[in-house]
Amino acid sequence: MNAVDFDSKPSPKETPRPAPYPISGYFISSTSDDARNLQKLRDVKAVGGDTVITFGNSLVPTPAESLPADCIVNGDSCAGALGSTMKINKFFTFSDGGQWGETALKCPQDRSVDSRGKTYTILAFPTEGEGCRSPTNTYDVVVAGGSRTTAKDPTVSLGHAASELDMQFYAGMPAPVKRSDIEYLPDLSYSSTLKRFTERFLEYQAAKNDVPGLAGFYHHLEMPVSDNAFFEPILSVYTMQNEAIHRVLPTRSALISPYIEARRDSASITPQNARAGIRKIAATARGLELNIAIQDGMGTGKGAAFLEADATAPVDEYAASIVGKGTWKQRYIAPNKDYFDAAAAGIRGTGANLWANLEGMAPAVASNDCDGSLRGQTTLARIDSQLQQLGKARKVISYMWDPYFTCESQNAPLKDQLADGFHASLITDTVFDADAGKVYISGFNLAGQGFQVEWTLKDGSKQRQHVGKASSAESTDGSKDANPRLETVTLDVGPTSLQTSNSYIVSLGENPQLPGGAASPQDG
Repeated sequence: MNAVDFDSKPSPKETPRPAPYPISGYFISSTSDDARNLQKLRDVKAVGGDTVITFGNSLVPTPAESLPADCIVNGDSCAGALGSTMKINKFFTFSDGGQWGETALKCPQDRSVDSRGKTYTILAFPTEGEGCRSPTNTYDVVVAGGSRTTAKDPTVSLGHAASELDMQFYAGMPAPVKRSDIEYLPDLSYSSTLKRFTERFLEYQAAKNDVPGLAGFYHHLEMPVSDNAFFEPILSVYTMQNEAIHRVLPTRSALISPYIEARRDSASITPQNARAGIRKIAATARGLELNIAIQDGMGTGKGAAFLEADATAPVDEYAASIVGKGTWKQRYIAPNKDYFDAAAAGIRGTGANLWANLEGMAPAVASNDCDGSLRGQTTLARIDSQLQQLGKARKVISYMWDPYFTCESQNAPLKDQLADGFHASLITDTVFDADAGKVYISGFNLAGQGFQVEWTLKDGSKQRQHVGKASSAESTDGSKDANPRLETVTLDVGPTSLQTSNSYIVSLGENPQLPGGAASPQDG
């Protein structure tokens, strides 16, 4: 976190460069092309990103007749060739485009197959017993890979690109498919095979991708940030896989991104649920460093970024396309800030880190088509309103770079707009210590801004002070839990009193004051 200095003055010759947007990580899609992956990471870094995340693939139960037709072993199909030497309980496919090769073969039944210009890795896991052999000769068989024999492994390619650019890369973990009867829960009928396969996947990463740029692994199996016991099956997968990550690659971390569900007409969760829910998710860490990036729901309509003064204002056109017309307070239980404040309290003492996943898209309406995607292009003004709610997050990442930051729609591509720098000034949090006569302000781009404070004393009278501009910001160590891109300002208003803990308003410059100790975004 940065502390703003009111006294130091920049040299007249200095031309300050706009700060980068305080979004430091992006979900991306990967390819098997080294040059394209490297250029994508360069584009992300150019707008202030230092982290990229990819989704994983599911371990999919697959009927023998639906296995890849070009998986051939000695002239026979993979299913036929393997079925002649062992009893097959189930076949699975894992279509990650990986080049697993000889490094993944740990047991006599495993094999690597080059067939019709493609490479497959076939792994046989015993359904009973330990080790490589099944006492009943019965196995679950995974057919992985399937990319061109000459293709690069996308995960390995991104690991090397991240290392070259001194960035961090989170690779997607394998996940089970969803249940057919309850779509929100994973199918754990093959949990033993998933566990064995997870171990093999990580051993492969340790052998082929143990590079500085590989920061850790992302769990793409999702749940709300809820303490409801209904989601225990998902927590069990997190726990199993985190234990495996910590055992095989003990210096790597993991990333989980649960979502807010604040809509009043849905199975909503409250900030209190989020406080308890994040502690349950944090408990799955099992010794590794765990980052929990809560999705803010602004792209799906599940969450809302509104200030207290806007609670009775109509929802914007994007949210209205999901929740219908009405005010923010009518359609949503609480603003995102309440959820992040609760989560920050809940995560305290667990050892896990609170991140934010700012949804970098908007619900689709007629004017914001984004290359035919399910969601549409958003605006910088909407992103600014989202950022203002995320002051408690240590790091802000965003879903998703491509296509939502690269498509051109009602406006130029967002990545081009981000390249112009971060010009908004946003207050995220304030604390008024009346006895000490201090007002503590946190936010983004506070240097160079003036502040106005208005408060109500215990006797009901009102006070107002205008404080001159903060001229510069200097780096400090700050709290390890704080976003390093935040700045802090301390205003001295002299010893005073407050009628209630919230009976004050802080605003930027001459902006209209807003209740609750916050101020609206101001362009710099």
